[in-house]
Amino acid sequence: MTRAIVNEAGMPLGVFRYCFKSREELLQEVIKRLTESSVAAARQVFAAEGDLGSRIGDRLDAFWRGVEASPGEYLVGYELTHYALRQAGFEELAQRQYAHYLEVHRDLLTEVAESAGVRWTVPLPVLARYLNSVLDGVALVWLIDRDSESSREVLRLAGRHLETLAEKVE
Repeated sequence: MTRAIVNEAGMPLGVFRYCFKSREELLQEVIKRLTESSVAAARQVFAAEGDLGSRIGDRLDAFWRGVEASPGEYLVGYELTHYALRQAGFEELAQRQYAHYLEVHRDLLTEVAESAGVRWTVPLPVLARYLNSVLDGVALVWLIDRDSESSREVLRLAGRHLETLAEKVE
Protein backbone atom coordinates (compact mmCIF):
# COMPACT_ATOMS: atom_id res chain seq x y z
CA MET A 1 0.00 0.00 0.00
CA THR A 2 2.81 2.42 0.89
CA ARG A 3 4.48 1.94 -2.51
CA ALA A 4 1.17 2.53 -4.28
CA ILE A 5 0.73 5.78 -2.35
CA VAL A 6 4.17 7.13 -3.23
CA ASN A 7 3.80 6.03 -6.85
CA GLU A 8 0.45 7.85 -7.11
CA ALA A 9 1.98 10.94 -5.49
CA GLY A 10 5.03 10.74 -7.75
CA MET A 11 7.49 10.85 -4.87
CA PRO A 12 10.28 8.62 -3.60
CA LEU A 13 9.56 6.16 -0.80
CA GLY A 14 12.12 7.94 1.38
CA VAL A 15 10.00 11.11 1.39
CA PHE A 16 7.03 9.13 2.67
CA ARG A 17 9.18 7.63 5.44
CA TYR A 18 10.42 11.13 6.32
CA CYS A 19 6.85 12.48 6.63
CA PHE A 20 5.11 9.47 8.19
CA LYS A 21 6.34 6.74 10.52
CA SER A 22 3.75 4.26 9.23
CA ARG A 23 0.72 3.72 7.02
CA GLU A 24 -1.42 4.06 10.13
CA GLU A 25 -0.01 7.53 10.80
CA LEU A 26 -0.74 8.56 7.20
CA LEU A 27 -4.29 7.22 7.38
CA GLN A 28 -4.90 8.98 10.70
CA GLU A 29 -3.77 12.25 9.12
CA VAL A 30 -6.11 11.69 6.17
CA ILE A 31 -9.02 11.10 8.56
CA LYS A 32 -8.14 14.25 10.50
CA ARG A 33 -8.00 16.34 7.33
CA LEU A 34 -11.31 14.96 6.06
CA THR A 35 -13.13 16.21 9.15
CA GLU A 36 -11.41 19.59 9.62
CA SER A 37 -13.27 21.54 6.94
CA SER A 38 -16.72 20.30 7.92
CA VAL A 39 -16.00 21.04 11.59
CA ALA A 40 -14.93 24.60 10.77
CA ALA A 41 -18.10 25.15 8.73
CA ALA A 42 -20.25 23.73 11.52
CA ARG A 43 -18.71 26.01 14.11
CA GLN A 44 -19.38 29.05 11.94
CA VAL A 45 -23.01 28.01 11.57
CA PHE A 46 -23.44 27.46 15.30
CA ALA A 47 -22.06 30.93 15.93
CA ALA A 48 -24.95 32.40 13.93
CA GLU A 49 -27.99 34.05 15.48
CA GLY A 50 -31.37 32.38 15.83
CA ASP A 51 -33.35 30.02 17.99
CA LEU A 52 -32.36 26.45 18.73
CA GLY A 53 -34.30 25.01 15.80
CA SER A 54 -32.71 27.30 13.24
CA ARG A 55 -29.24 26.76 14.72
CA ILE A 56 -29.62 23.00 14.49
CA GLY A 57 -31.19 23.21 11.04
CA ASP A 58 -28.43 25.47 9.77
CA ARG A 59 -25.78 23.08 11.07
CA LEU A 60 -27.41 20.07 9.47
CA ASP A 61 -27.79 22.01 6.25
CA ALA A 62 -24.10 22.96 6.31
CA PHE A 63 -23.22 19.29 6.82
CA TRP A 64 -25.43 18.32 3.91
CA ARG A 65 -23.96 20.91 1.56
CA GLY A 66 -20.55 19.43 2.36
CA VAL A 67 -21.71 15.90 1.52
CA GLU A 68 -23.15 16.98 -1.82
CA ALA A 69 -20.12 19.13 -2.67
CA SER A 70 -17.53 16.47 -1.80
CA PRO A 71 -19.02 12.99 -1.96
CA GLY A 72 -15.60 11.50 -2.62
CA GLU A 73 -14.34 12.67 0.76
CA TYR A 74 -17.17 10.89 2.55
CA LEU A 75 -16.63 7.76 0.49
CA VAL A 76 -12.93 7.79 1.38
CA GLY A 77 -13.84 8.16 5.06
CA TYR A 78 -16.04 5.05 4.89
CA GLU A 79 -13.40 3.17 2.94
CA LEU A 80 -10.76 4.02 5.54
CA THR A 81 -13.04 2.77 8.30
CA HIS A 82 -13.68 -0.52 6.52
CA TYR A 83 -10.01 -0.92 5.66
CA ALA A 84 -8.98 -0.37 9.28
CA LEU A 85 -11.56 -2.83 10.58
CA ARG A 86 -10.45 -5.53 8.15
CA GLN A 87 -6.68 -5.19 8.63
CA ALA A 88 -5.18 -6.89 11.66
CA GLY A 89 -3.56 -4.29 13.86
CA PHE A 90 -5.43 -1.35 12.32
CA GLU A 91 -8.62 -1.64 14.39
CA GLU A 92 -7.43 1.18 16.64
CA LEU A 93 -7.37 3.51 13.63
CA ALA A 94 -11.13 3.07 13.15
CA GLN A 95 -11.66 3.47 16.89
CA ARG A 96 -9.70 6.73 16.90
CA GLN A 97 -11.55 7.90 13.77
CA TYR A 98 -14.95 7.51 15.39
CA ALA A 99 -13.77 8.73 18.78
CA HIS A 100 -12.74 11.92 16.95
CA TYR A 101 -16.14 12.18 15.25
CA LEU A 102 -17.91 11.74 18.60
CA GLU A 103 -15.70 14.36 20.22
CA VAL A 104 -16.52 16.82 17.44
CA HIS A 105 -20.24 16.16 17.81
CA ARG A 106 -20.07 16.57 21.61
CA ASP A 107 -18.24 19.88 21.20
CA LEU A 108 -20.71 21.19 18.63
CA LEU A 109 -23.74 20.10 20.67
CA THR A 110 -22.24 21.82 23.71
CA GLU A 111 -21.61 25.00 21.75
CA VAL A 112 -25.12 25.13 20.32
CA ALA A 113 -26.72 24.47 23.71
CA GLU A 114 -24.68 27.20 25.38
CA SER A 115 -25.32 29.73 22.63
CA ALA A 116 -29.07 28.98 22.59
CA GLY A 117 -29.41 28.98 26.38
CA VAL A 118 -30.56 25.36 26.64
CA ARG A 119 -29.34 22.14 28.17
CA TRP A 120 -29.72 18.68 26.70
CA THR A 121 -32.04 16.28 28.51
CA VAL A 122 -30.08 13.30 27.19
CA PRO A 123 -26.49 12.59 28.29
CA LEU A 124 -24.15 14.32 25.85
CA PRO A 125 -22.18 11.17 24.90
CA VAL A 126 -25.45 9.44 23.92
CA LEU A 127 -26.65 12.48 21.98
CA ALA A 128 -23.32 12.77 20.13
CA ARG A 129 -23.53 9.08 19.18
CA TYR A 130 -27.13 9.56 18.00
CA LEU A 131 -26.16 12.56 15.86
CA ASN A 132 -23.14 10.74 14.43
CA SER A 133 -25.29 7.72 13.58
CA VAL A 134 -27.89 9.84 11.80
CA LEU A 135 -25.30 11.79 9.80
CA ASP A 136 -23.36 8.65 8.89
CA GLY A 137 -26.49 6.82 7.83
CA VAL A 138 -27.93 9.65 5.74
CA ALA A 139 -24.61 10.24 3.98
CA LEU A 140 -24.05 6.56 3.24
CA VAL A 141 -27.56 6.03 1.84
CA TRP A 142 -27.17 9.17 -0.29
CA LEU A 143 -23.86 7.90 -1.68
CA ILE A 144 -25.83 4.88 -2.87
CA ASP A 145 -29.06 6.45 -4.18
CA ARG A 146 -28.25 10.20 -4.57
CA ASP A 147 -31.77 11.08 -3.38
CA SER A 148 -30.98 14.53 -1.99
CA GLU A 149 -34.54 15.58 -1.18
CA SER A 150 -35.24 12.47 0.91
CA SER A 151 -31.91 12.94 2.66
CA ARG A 152 -32.76 16.55 3.51
CA GLU A 153 -36.13 15.39 4.89
CA VAL A 154 -34.40 12.91 7.17
CA LEU A 155 -32.08 15.66 8.41
CA ARG A 156 -35.03 17.99 9.05
CA LEU A 157 -36.70 15.20 11.03
CA ALA A 158 -33.51 14.65 13.05
CA GLY A 159 -33.28 18.40 13.69
CA ARG A 160 -36.85 18.51 14.98
CA HIS A 161 -36.10 15.52 17.20
CA LEU A 162 -32.98 17.19 18.62
CA GLU A 163 -35.10 20.23 19.53
CA THR A 164 -37.32 18.01 21.69
CA LEU A 165 -34.25 16.87 23.63
CA ALA A 166 -33.43 20.35 24.92
CA GLU A 167 -34.88 22.48 27.67
CA LYS A 168 -34.38 26.15 28.53
CA VAL A 169 -31.86 26.92 31.22
CA GLU A 170 -33.55 28.91 33.99
